[in-house]
Amino acid sequence: MSNLFSILVAVGGLALFMFGMNTLSSGLEKTAGGLMEKVLAKVSGNIFTSIIFGAIVTAAVQSSTATTVIVIGLVNAGQLKLKGAVGIIMGANIGTTMTAQILRLAGLENSDNFFINLINPTHLSSLLAIVGILFIMFAKKNKRKTIGEILIGISILFLGINTMKSSITPLIEGSDKIHDIFRLLQNPALGILVGIIITICTQSSAAAVAILQVISKGSGGAVLFASAFPIIMGTNIGTCATPVLSSLKSSKNAKRAALLHFYFNFIGTIIFLLVIYIVQFTVGWSFWDKEFTMDNIANFHTLFNVTVTAIFVPFAGLLEKLACVTVRDKPGEEEDVFSKEDLLDERFLVTPNVAIAQTKEAVVQMGIYAKKNFEAACQLFDKYDLKELEKINEREELLDRLEDRVGQYLIKLNDCKLNEDEGRMVTTLFHLISEYERIGDYSVNLCETAGVLFEEEARFSDRANSELMVVHGAISEIIDLAIEATKTMDMTVLTEIEPLEEVVDRLVEELKAVHIDRSKKGLCAIEVGIHFLDILTNVERISDHCSNIAIYLISTKQQYESLKKHEYLDDLHKHGTVIYETKLAEYSEKYSLKALA
Repeated sequence: MSNLFSILVAVGGLALFMFGMNTLSSGLEKTAGGLMEKVLAKVSGNIFTSIIFGAIVTAAVQSSTATTVIVIGLVNAGQLKLKGAVGIIMGANIGTTMTAQILRLAGLENSDNFFINLINPTHLSSLLAIVGILFIMFAKKNKRKTIGEILIGISILFLGINTMKSSITPLIEGSDKIHDIFRLLQNPALGILVGIIITICTQSSAAAVAILQVISKGSGGAVLFASAFPIIMGTNIGTCATPVLSSLKSSKNAKRAALLHFYFNFIGTIIFLLVIYIVQFTVGWSFWDKEFTMDNIANFHTLFNVTVTAIFVPFAGLLEKLACVTVRDKPGEEEDVFSKEDLLDERFLVTPNVAIAQTKEAVVQMGIYAKKNFEAACQLFDKYDLKELEKINEREELLDRLEDRVGQYLIKLNDCKLNEDEGRMVTTLFHLISEYERIGDYSVNLCETAGVLFEEEARFSDRANSELMVVHGAISEIIDLAIEATKTMDMTVLTEIEPLEEVVDRLVEELKAVHIDRSKKGLCAIEVGIHFLDILTNVERISDHCSNIAIYLISTKQQYESLKKHEYLDDLHKHGTVIYETKLAEYSEKYSLKALA
């Protein structure tokens, strides 16, 4: 019965360890603020910087699997070339060894030295837990709360290791069975298989190596190099399972990225196995039948991955070609073309800040489509081109599809564990997709008006066309500002939108009055005049939606719980600010009708 409870406590310790890793990883990802995927995408041009940053990111998130899955998502989204993924995947294998190096602290014994006692996991985990919970309970800023989350994660990770160690040690200490088991695992095929199975079950090579470290600490010398070596080799192969499965429904390049990870680990393992066993059966290793301690396991795990990376650096291109040969292009088939929908890869949902950054890029693309349609619609009044109209309709379909796709993705993202800032940004993005879609709709309305004029063989006067060019220029600029604000959330850009929107409103009112006066004087046909007013109504509404985008982004940027739009705008228009008044004067001059006189 006591053995049963010891096993239960050991499994509970493993659960705590994995939860600690997850908490630590989550906290570090939040601290990164969505920079992780941007850094990985930008440093991929050089194999050495790719390796370094791949190692750093993996050491931070404590999982080569997580890094590789993100890399596959970036490749699938077209943001990372297959060639650039090679170095990052190599670095990820080095970074994942950091966990084992940290866990060697669990082997420290009590000492008279204060510093050594302080970093002893039992004492250190308690200290980190105290500091972490103080940050979480009393810090007002989310960033400080996240630091508390990181500290709690490290504390739980050490607590899990200590729990496993304390329950496994009495269970296996002095047991002949554990010695028999590890003698069996000296069979390389069996040892590799056990390493693969444990890694697949725990979804983490770091967790599998940690279990081996704990067993080596309490087994009384049962874990020898001869038995630990094949298990460690198996963990490196087993860690490829999740990325490979994750890539099955992805693009060809994403499948190739997963295979890069598999081939790198598999071929590296084969090379190491051949060298180690050839030397053992010819010359022999002096340490072959010696105890493999926690420190030895950590060092060998690092040595293996660093050595394999060094071996493969000159052959990175061949590794890429091997993946391409495995997943071939069909004869005559064009290379994968990535739509912006591919940015919304569900693999990113495990890292909400990355998913939010990807979603923002998709929303920015909606703005670009809307801008292109507006400008193309304006051109139809000068030259009605059916081919151009077809392109506009295609972009409108893409806009509608993206709105639906982004909306569904945001719903899934909203169900993830989000902090306050992330939740606020998700709510804002929900609003923005609707605003950009409506801008697209009003551009379609302009196309319909252009079509009616074409069918009726009617045209505006040169003066009316010149007036429309002025207002079209203002609308093009305000859409550009909205897109730039969505992309950067720069307050300087955000504060320029409202004064330009006010100028558009004034322009529209002035043009309506001028056009009605022309109609009264018989200078413009009533039927044509109605279409002119329709155009003004549509451009004014586009301007309003750009203003809405700015309001939502300001609300998010300044962390308002709710920003009452009309009260905010009324106050801004009545009292203004120096920036508002300056930009209002600048835009009034830029888009003045006086130059047409």
